[in-house]
Parts: sequence; C-alpha cells; structure tokens
Amino acid sequence: MSVTTTGRVRLARPQDRIAPPSPPRRWWRDLAGSAAILSVVAVVALWLAGGGVTDLRGVGEPATTLGRLTGLAGSDLLLLQVLLMARIPAVERAYGQDLLARRHRVIGFLSFWLMLAHVVLITVGYAQSEPASVLGEGWSLVVTYPGMLLAAAGTLLLILVVVLSVRAARRRQRYETWHLLHLYAYLGVGLALPHQLWTGADFTASPMARLYWWGLYGATLASVLAFRVALPLWRSAYHRLRVGTVVAEAPGVVSVYLRGHRLDRLPVRAGQFFLWRFLDGPGWSRAHPYTLSAAPGRDLLRITVKELGDGSARVRHLRPGTRVLIEGPYGALTADRSTARRPLLIAAGVGITTMRALLDDLGPAGTGATLLYRIRTHAETVFRAELDDLARRYGVRVVYLEGSRPRHGSWLPARYSRGDDTAALRWLVPDVAEREAYLCGPPPWMAAVRTSLRAAGVPDDLIHAEEFAW
Repeated sequence: MSVTTTGRVRLARPQDRIAPPSPPRRWWRDLAGSAAILSVVAVVALWLAGGGVTDLRGVGEPATTLGRLTGLAGSDLLLLQVLLMARIPAVERAYGQDLLARRHRVIGFLSFWLMLAHVVLITVGYAQSEPASVLGEGWSLVVTYPGMLLAAAGTLLLILVVVLSVRAARRRQRYETWHLLHLYAYLGVGLALPHQLWTGADFTASPMARLYWWGLYGATLASVLAFRVALPLWRSAYHRLRVGTVVAEAPGVVSVYLRGHRLDRLPVRAGQFFLWRFLDGPGWSRAHPYTLSAAPGRDLLRITVKELGDGSARVRHLRPGTRVLIEGPYGALTADRSTARRPLLIAAGVGITTMRALLDDLGPAGTGATLLYRIRTHAETVFRAELDDLARRYGVRVVYLEGSRPRHGSWLPARYSRGDDTAALRWLVPDVAEREAYLCGPPPWMAAVRTSLRAAGVPDDLIHAEEFAW
C-alpha cells in the first residue's frame, strides 16, 4: 500500500503555475464543420460528374446506381467519424471532446446504415442483371472480386462494434472492455474501404475521384498516426511523468501527484483531462480518463480518482516513481469560456475535481463565485480544506448540499427537493439568472441541473458542461 494520509504535497502557488495556452480560435469550429459538409457535397458532385445517373433503364441499374451512391456517402462519413476522434488538437479544443464524441456516434451509425444499404443494393442490382439469386450473387461477389473478402471481414467487424455501441450493450460493459473492442473499428474501416479503390467504377474511371479519395484516406490515416500515436508518445517521452505520491482524500477517493520535466511546455488548462496509462504491471495498456484536480504547475500535476472499477481501484496502489504515459490534454470545460458574468459552479461527487481546478484558473476573475457541491455525507467531502482556503482568498461562496438521495429526478438532497427544484435553486443563488454556470457530475444529474438552470433564466450558451462520452 502506497497511499499516504500525511505529508500532503503542496500545490503550485499562483506564481508557479504555468501560463495557460492561448484559447482556441473560434473560426476553427466553423472551418471544421464546413469542411465536413463540403466533403459530402464533393462526393455527390464527383459521382454526378462521373455519370452516376446517366442510365437507369437497364435491368438492375436503379439498385446498382443507388448502391454506389450509398457506398460513396457511407465511405465518406466513415472516414469523417474517424477524423472526429483523431484528437486533432485545434478541433478538440474548439468543440470539446464530449460534443465530438456525440457527433462521432451519430455519424458512425449513419455511415453504418449507408454501408449496409450499399451491400444490399449492389448485391440485388448485380443479381437482377445476371440474373441470379441474391445469395448466390453475394457469395460470388465476396469470393471473386478483388478486395471483397477483406471488405466482408471489415463489415463484420463494424457490425460487431456497432452492436456493442448500442446504449443497452454499453451499460453492461466495463469501460476497459468497450475501449479495447472499439479499437476494432479502425481495423474494420481499414479492411472495408480499399475494395472501392481497386474495383469501384467511380474510382477507376475518374482521376479527380481518385485524387479526392486517396487524399481523404491519406489525411485520415496521417491524423490518426500523428495525433493518436506519435504526439502522445512524444509528450510522454519528453515530459517523463512519474508518480510522486498518492494521498487519501475521502473514502474510496485518492489524489495522485505527478512530477515531470518542463510541464510549462504542456499545453494544458485546468478543467481538461488526459488519458492515463500507469506502467505498474499487467493492464497498463488500458487508458483511463482523469481530469486535473488543480491548476497545472511548472513541475507538478494532480489528478483525483474515485474507485469505480478495476482500473481506478489500482490507482490507490501506485508506487512513487511509477512511469506514466499520457494522451491529451482533451476537453473544453475551461476558463476560456468565462465571460464577464460571475461564475456558478455546480458539482456532484468526484465531479468536484474539475470545479476545484477551475477555481484555481479563474483566480481573481472568480471573485464572487458560488460553488454548489452535492455530497451524500460529510465523510465524502473532497478538498474541504482547499475550498475553505479559496473562500478566504477569493471570496468563493461554498454551499455543501449534503443529504440522502432525493425523490426521483431531483438533483438536490431530499431536504432541498421537497418542492420545485428551480425554486430551490433561486433560493440558494438568488441572482442565478445573472450568472454563467459550469457543471460536472453524472450525466443524468447534470441533465436535471441544466433543466433547473434553464427554468431559472440562464441561457443555454452560458451553461457549460462536459462528460466522458464512451
């Protein structure tokens, strides 16, 4: 056991904290979104230019033509969803990881159904033109056309990933299992797409189409290798992070203090998270998302972890000197979003880690801030001494919402939620409509808080929240 309860490491003083990186340029968001839309337009335009609808009179031609179009659109969206999760830093910071993950999920399902439609329509069209049975034609396509056997294997892998990504299936999986299985999507994409370059009429007959598709495939592969592999390896090697000490904060909650080389060159802000791999033995390859729980210092980072599974339980037993690999930083729940309004921070459970770091980064700009901290019992409170210190230094008003689980659907403890949640929120924060809000906690809880904030008059664009979407 390496957890300590005494000799707490001193956090970085304000003058020792690293200068935050410049905020993301807002035009990145517009540029990335426009590029995604234009890519679909370009696919349809290239298809039309190649004579996609010139002849629909032949037997089987309508199904074959529609099958080619759905295949092209599905391929484009399949590559776009990979790019969405390629961790391109400028795009990541402009959108936020949770929004990218939600769009990745929507586009992923859409591309999957388009690819299935492509398979069915092409098979039916070819069968009608032979003529032959649909099953017989499908078998013939797989075993005789170049690349089709690989495409069939890739399609099966994508079906597996999609089935396991349905919410009902995800709830039954550990994060580690889902993350590992989800990597097979990359293999599925790699196997499913090349047959189009080898045999697709829309590729072989048009130099412009070949240039576009090879360019898109190349950009996607380069982005994944650069930002999911090379950049994390380089940052891990350069900053040489190691575990300094592990400190107990509350029952089942520990903080890990990490030392490293030139952390002032790490482009991270309070409120962001990394994917962490602790090289402490078997299982090190499985990454876990943990948010910084204090503003980063020049040679010190801190994360705070609650035991929720096998991976997080191992953190308690980390030994000083354990090497660490990092991937990130990710997330957009930072002080970059701050406006002239006074902040209202609302956290539940271990979600206090993000709010604690944000208070560091807001500093004097957070003067007049209010923190609502939802806990079940006094013993579960994390960072009470630090929050009290912030209250003294910056005038942060801290309200501990302590109590048992309330009625269904309420985000407040039972003693506060006897009436209307919005009325209770206005009583706790009378000027709530004049503030901007930051939320961190379980997704259903945050959804209930967001409903109360809207009803209390806080505009949607001033309610900031982020969740680990998986």
